[in-house]
Amino acid sequence: MPRRKNENIRSLNKTSSGKAYAVTVPIKMIRELGWQKKQKVVFSIRGKSITIKDWPVKKR
Repeated sequence: MPRRKNENIRSLNKTSSGKAYAVTVPIKMIRELGWQKKQKVVFSIRGKSITIKDWPVKKR
């Protein structure tokens, strides 16, 4: 497969169960955000875009 000029282009992949889709996020972006394995995130839809945000922490 030829290299893409824009490395941030990804494709959707169907999971083995067939009930969900997965997108790989570049490790560079994950490190910049400081996210960890199994971290909770929130998805929201705005028009034709999906936004992924860190899970909000509740203060006690």
